[in-house]
Amino acid sequence: MLGKLRFARRFASFEYDLAVVGGGPGGYVAAIKAAQLGFKTACIEKRGTLGGTCLNVGCIPAKALLNSSHKFVEAQHEFKNHGVICENVRADIPQMMKSKKKAVDGLTKGVEGLFKKNKVTYVKGAAAFSGKNELTVNGTDKLTAKNIIIATGSEPAALPGGILPIDEKNVLSSTGAMELQEAPKKLVVVGAGVIGLELGSVWSRLGSEVTIVEFMDKIGSGTDLEMGKTLKKILEKQGLKFHLKTKVTGGEVGADSVKVNLEGENVPATMEADKVLIGVGRKAHTEGLNLEAVGLKVDKAGKIPVNENLQTQQSHIYAIGDCVAGPMLAHKAEEDGIFVVESLAGETSHISYETVPWVIYTHPEIAWVGKTEEQLKEANINYKKGSFPFLANSRARANHETDGLVKVLTDSKTDRILGMHMVGPAAGEIIMEGVLGMEYGAASEDLARTCHAHPGFSEAIKEACLAAHSSPIHI
Repeated sequence: MLGKLRFARRFASFEYDLAVVGGGPGGYVAAIKAAQLGFKTACIEKRGTLGGTCLNVGCIPAKALLNSSHKFVEAQHEFKNHGVICENVRADIPQMMKSKKKAVDGLTKGVEGLFKKNKVTYVKGAAAFSGKNELTVNGTDKLTAKNIIIATGSEPAALPGGILPIDEKNVLSSTGAMELQEAPKKLVVVGAGVIGLELGSVWSRLGSEVTIVEFMDKIGSGTDLEMGKTLKKILEKQGLKFHLKTKVTGGEVGADSVKVNLEGENVPATMEADKVLIGVGRKAHTEGLNLEAVGLKVDKAGKIPVNENLQTQQSHIYAIGDCVAGPMLAHKAEEDGIFVVESLAGETSHISYETVPWVIYTHPEIAWVGKTEEQLKEANINYKKGSFPFLANSRARANHETDGLVKVLTDSKTDRILGMHMVGPAAGEIIMEGVLGMEYGAASEDLARTCHAHPGFSEAIKEACLAAHSSPIHI
């Protein structure tokens, strides 16, 4: 009770310029930027640690496990090709989990340190609206703010109709799949998107027999069809199995196994596995905010409608990141937050969703920005295509990482880059050349005439641009 009284007194006469609800990538970045611009800022987060899903149970721990499991596979199969002999290689999964936790803890504490440095007030608790400018924290304590940003993120989506509800014991969400202390013998993954492909790859590398079931006719939702097919073939060589155009119609959880009922062409009616990972995407987390108290509603997907300035129907209340329309990506949420805060400060700001990069961190990685070939055809846009395989890239050959290619799509009249897609080594890094080029309206000739360091993976971009504009040199 004493703690609550102190809390109440501390905020009794406090009015913030900005309160941010949610401490994930969108929320904490917005809060820090606001403080840097002179706003008296509070950030409210109920998790108990900052960083949201991304830092705690999403992007960062997944990449830590992807990195550790890839090193294990390299030591098993690839090091010998480079003259490095490793014998009796084994995976210490508990140690991998400790390594993952160390990375997560360091980053979340780092964000808390940034709050202190920038004088952002960090409030731990669950926030709900109790007035147009008032938030109640943990049901009792209140604070007021001139402006409010809702940045509450998302949570794992479940299968419709209550099929195979997630229990984090036998039927896992991404969170549970990153806490396993041993590799299940058989793992069925429902969904061939980012979650399914990344975590399916992790456990396949660590010894699981992984089968990925996908309702659509391709893997990697949003990918260019050609690139998705390319990645699928590579992953199949690595041991992953796929059932595309397949629906999960039911299932049964036993004491130590799960049966999954399937419907599709040339697929078994039932599959049995030790664990099932539900990786069918994420849904906006907007419950519990008491939005009705300020006249706000959500759409069918639970997302908050906003205008081009990310304002809700209450002009001083904004919403960003996964709880509004658009890509459900951490870096998109960050840009949303910066855009809102700079606009509040009267600065010129902009955000372009056309140049948001996408990456799936399999090995090799797949990355893209802009339009796919299918989207350009559907829009009746005349385009040119240039591609270049990593098999002909000097750095890739030297590193024995020759799977994949770079593809560039350009306007057939102006040569302006409309899309860039790649499967290959370091794709998640070198895609930024395409992002920057598109952001500034570059033509393929611009990138083709730009000197690239040799030998480098990015030379594949230069050659693909040459292929789109004129003719490549090295193939």
